Amino acid sequence: MRQFIKGSGKTTGENLEASPRPDNSAEGESFGPGRVVILLHVNGLVQKTTIKPSDTLLDVVRYNLKLMGTKPMCDHGSCGSCTLLLDGHPVYSCMLLAVDVINKRVITVEGLAKGEIIDPVQRAFIDEDALMCGFCTPGFVMSIRSLLNTNPNPKPSEIRSAISGHTCRCGSYPHILQAALRAAREEYMASQKQ
Repeated sequence: MRQFIKGSGKTTGENLEASPRPDNSAEGESFGPGRVVILLHVNGLVQKTTIKPSDTLLDVVRYNLKLMGTKPMCDHGSCGSCTLLLDGHPVYSCMLLAVDVINKRVITVEGLAKGEIIDPVQRAFIDEDALMCGFCTPGFVMSIRSLLNTNPNPKPSEIRSAISGHTCRCGSYPHILQAALRAAREEYMASQKQ
């Protein structure tokens, strides 16, 4: 049995060594095992930061850029707490390497506000009491913001679908649904006044 294991390990290693490595970097750069300097487009600003190539976008946003609204929780893409927008689409930042988002636009929950005026989705969450502990709230807000950007008049079923990848352990789902509907309604009314 040991001979088989030794032999199969050697064969597997040879196959891996012979396979060309795909180039997944944004500009064809090769990132080594050491720390590298990258530029990220976050909340409308170009941010220069030094990272390890293995750092997730979540880690870089929170610990390098000090934007603490994006929350770490499950670390394997099942709770939605780390959701942010990447080129307008909601993504789990715990599942993405920071080096893979070079030249893409990142928006965190902090980037939704226009100066001192919070986003209508954030306002609706407050008005509808759509948070208890608040830990999961930024992820929900980001997914609902993305939905309203593409579908300004969603049905409740479309809202449920948009937030289906999120977990709220406090059970605020009915209030979250009402907040999304309120934000859509208020944005529609504001657009009619213009």
